Amino acid sequence: MSASYDVIVLGSGPGGYVAAIRCAQLGLKTAIVERELLGGICLNWGCIPTKALLRSAEILHYAQHANDYGLKIAGTIEADLEAVVKRSRGVAKQLNAGVTHLMKKNKITVHMGEGQLTGPTSLTVKGEKGEEKLTAKHLIVATGARARDLPFAPADGKRVWTYRHAMTPPKMPKKLLVIGSGAIGIEFASFYNDMGCDVTVVEMLDRIVPVEDVDVSDFLEASLTKQGIEIMTGAGVEALVVSDKGVKAKIKDGKGTITETEFSHVIVAIGIVPNTENVGLEKLVEMDRGFIQIDPYGRTRSKGLWAIGDCTPGPWLAHKASHEGVTTAEAIAKELGNKDVHPHPLDRGNIPGCTYCHPQIASVGLTEAKAKEAGYTLKVGKFPFVGNGKAIALGEAAGFVKTVFDAKTGELLGAHMVGAEVTEMIQGFVVGKTLETTEAELMNTVFPHPTISESMHESVLAAYGRALHI
Repeated sequence: MSASYDVIVLGSGPGGYVAAIRCAQLGLKTAIVERELLGGICLNWGCIPTKALLRSAEILHYAQHANDYGLKIAGTIEADLEAVVKRSRGVAKQLNAGVTHLMKKNKITVHMGEGQLTGPTSLTVKGEKGEEKLTAKHLIVATGARARDLPFAPADGKRVWTYRHAMTPPKMPKKLLVIGSGAIGIEFASFYNDMGCDVTVVEMLDRIVPVEDVDVSDFLEASLTKQGIEIMTGAGVEALVVSDKGVKAKIKDGKGTITETEFSHVIVAIGIVPNTENVGLEKLVEMDRGFIQIDPYGRTRSKGLWAIGDCTPGPWLAHKASHEGVTTAEAIAKELGNKDVHPHPLDRGNIPGCTYCHPQIASVGLTEAKAKEAGYTLKVGKFPFVGNGKAIALGEAAGFVKTVFDAKTGELLGAHMVGAEVTEMIQGFVVGKTLETTEAELMNTVFPHPTISESMHESVLAAYGRALHI
């Protein structure tokens, strides 16, 4: 069987399926190829179902601290792990069905199977229908990435887990080691700690969530430590000895001292590996450490072949992939003669980052340290949640908002937050940066009261010595 299209998208994650939808909206005959589940890692095994797990842990936390709010809950409050996981999987299933509906709505042909490129704009798909040969005018590679294994202890799904295993545990770990303190590692550490597990986090760098502003890292470490999580920075795991009873880990601290500790389970969260091998890309694109090199619109070095998402350079975030999907779809439509589209290249400086631990963290743009390294003269403002009425009323007075400005021009260079609901608030600063706002516009913006977002306003005022509530 063979078929021809204007555009074929290889991979249906948040980059791939969004690219396919935008292509279809622009009148292009579009197909998508997926080997596992529509929606990719994000909808099925990543962003969304992990947030469902974290929501259950958050509700448990509030229930266990009901007396802080003047409430009494009779009986024992405990987690039903099987029910928590079942709810998470149900959320993923619902969203997978939603993507299936969107494919039908936009008349996108779905080919389920393993895709193998035979040229820049052609591939074969091996699936339940046998082998299909597909060709197109343009082809978008959106094959994503997978968890990186430890070279000396590959994940076995029993005692050594990646994020996929950690999302569907057969039973609650008693003592958990999390290797790596990026977003994935910290979110699972927070989840399992709230669920009652003894958690240790090991990070080889000198602070956790090392891509964040140092003030955020320090605050989060203090908060997680107070919650009972043991955090070891400047440390590394030298060896793991796995048995039916658990895992013995040899951990070297910053002073070179090696200790051996037993854990019931280990989560490995040390980064990702792009899914670019065995796809037929080697002779068609330029790669760096397996990541496909592209121009700002997603073009590779082969005419008609494009790439987006986690198989390209970072940051490796779902919303970055979706944005790339739209940009690339519009660039393809323009090449095919559509004069009404005006694709905009991705500005990596305006991509927000969010980590859904407890407390949450969110950021966009340059940290204070990176801004100084770039040669800027700075004005920096910081406002604590303890000065915010809504945060106090919610019982969530731990946190702050920090803003970084160019002292010469007033340009907003970066914003950094830690505390309740900051992942919902960061978009205000993202819009501001996209519009190239200065402190003047932000100062003159009316923020609703009472909201935690007032802390955003106050942090801007604080950068210029005008804070009202501290």
